[in-house]
Amino acid sequence: MIPAARAQAESSGGPYDFWFTRLMYESGDWDVDQRMPSNIIDALLQYTTLRVDPVEHVIPLGDTRMLAAPFCYLSGHKLVEFSPEERANFERYVRNGGFVFVDDCNHDIDGLFAKSFETEMASIFGAQALIKLPKTHALYSSFFRFDGPPNTAFELNGWGDDLVHEYLRGIEIDGRLGVLYSNKDFGCEWDFDWRNKRFQAEDLSKFAVNIVTYAMTA
Repeated sequence: MIPAARAQAESSGGPYDFWFTRLMYESGDWDVDQRMPSNIIDALLQYTTLRVDPVEHVIPLGDTRMLAAPFCYLSGHKLVEFSPEERANFERYVRNGGFVFVDDCNHDIDGLFAKSFETEMASIFGAQALIKLPKTHALYSSFFRFDGPPNTAFELNGWGDDLVHEYLRGIEIDGRLGVLYSNKDFGCEWDFDWRNKRFQAEDLSKFAVNIVTYAMTA
């Protein structure tokens, strides 16, 4: 957990260990997959002992309040072009131990979101900062065990690049993953009606539990 978030929880008596923070950014359509956060929160309550805030927090990336979040989520379909304030907060948060999960809703390696987000990351952290994560990465065994990133039902639906992405990418700071980047569209996969969860052969939200557990403990 980022030190600021840990200090905030401890100083206040800590009603929650974890709260889901969605980042608003000025350039794109940040407000996607609106049912997804509640499904992730429900999964964390089912599988972990974390004290989880049941309410999604939505904070502008340019607002310094996001620096205290234990976990941030950023997604969209369109252009990612950070303002100076957004760029400064993103870098400060990640370099100081924060964790951002970035999910490309287009699941398209040549799409506008992917290209523009990757350009932003190169400008902040360097051209070689985004690396492929091996299947042995601690992310895949932080709670449940996965043999690499699970596939989603949205990767071959004709909307994106019609590829099954066999890896995730990330940016490591001092050996710890600070940015997790997906072209698999997990947000849409987890954006299901909670009443239909009982019909799933496998709980689709288990991998989200791994992501959050890694973010909170690594």
